[in-house]
Amino acid sequence: MIGSKLKIALLYDVWNEDPVAAAEKEESAPVRKTRKKVVKKQKKEKTDREEIFEALQKLGHEPSYFELDGRPQSLHGLAKCDADLIFNLTESFGGDDTKEMNVVAYLDLLGLRFTGAGPHSIFLAQDKGVAKKIFSFHGIKTPFFATSYRGRTEHAHDISFPLIVKPSWEDGSIGIDAGAVVKNVKEMMERIQYIQDEFDSPALIEEYIEGREIYAGILGSYERTQVLPLVELDLSRLPEGMPKIASYDVKFEKNTEAYKLTKSNVAENLDEETVKKLSETALAAYRALKLRDYGRIDMRLAPNGDVYVIEANPNPWLASRQEFAMAAKAAGLSYTEMIGSIIDLAMSRYLNDDLTNVAAMH
Repeated sequence: MIGSKLKIALLYDVWNEDPVAAAEKEESAPVRKTRKKVVKKQKKEKTDREEIFEALQKLGHEPSYFELDGRPQSLHGLAKCDADLIFNLTESFGGDDTKEMNVVAYLDLLGLRFTGAGPHSIFLAQDKGVAKKIFSFHGIKTPFFATSYRGRTEHAHDISFPLIVKPSWEDGSIGIDAGAVVKNVKEMMERIQYIQDEFDSPALIEEYIEGREIYAGILGSYERTQVLPLVELDLSRLPEGMPKIASYDVKFEKNTEAYKLTKSNVAENLDEETVKKLSETALAAYRALKLRDYGRIDMRLAPNGDVYVIEANPNPWLASRQEFAMAAKAAGLSYTEMIGSIIDLAMSRYLNDDLTNVAAMH
């Protein structure tokens, strides 16, 4: 563990209205009284940044918040940040998640130290078509695919139905719902049109792989990495006829049937050879896209034992209830220790760079 006390700024993005502030307003709204029963106030769920803030305090660091609100003024303020390290939780700038890599490039340009992936890695991972071409080059199995934008096919394998059609540039399951899986040309063309109209993004048209949804969390640098215990998103209880995919409803919409019927747990019933294959595939994908500090690789395990990488996630969600923290816990790391590991990895990287630069001067 890094021994010294660090000033660490938690960098996060908001747009329109901060959802935390909105939730607080909602809670403070007057509640109509009833004689029948006393309505018990629900405990507010902590955000990931609140949990990380507390973990940093426990580690003896000095955390603070820094908000990017999509205005140039917040970027000007960031340029004056005197923190020893930025804990980067940004996913967009002004709500535009294609600009996530620009925020990281800005940090890089300013010479600020920050956790997680660099701009190059975020670009490679976010453009799913590019990422899949890189996987193929490295011999990492990924579903055959095509990309289409405004009537132009940019890349195509010989693929067959059923297919899944999703935005090539979005993440967090945005643009993925039950209609994303298509069974014929008509459905495919309608879905491509929807993706282009709704997201102004190329459509990624990909073979639908039947199988188990497996996530591999990885902690580490390019040279030294630790693949955490595998986590499975169990989609088996979804209603008949509903595609077995990690749609936006499944991942985030708590009031939907899809969300209530699905659950992530440490993967079970995997033999040693399959675990090794999944872990090695995930590690190869992590290195191919030059991810660092921490990341999550999403895979499909087909019934015949083939492993397909669906996508790579730099800087995955670190909330204690989410898959990455779940995997870290299964590896014997407390939430605080997991955050400490990310800090150590980031600081070691910068300290090694400083030592290399000093050595080069002599």
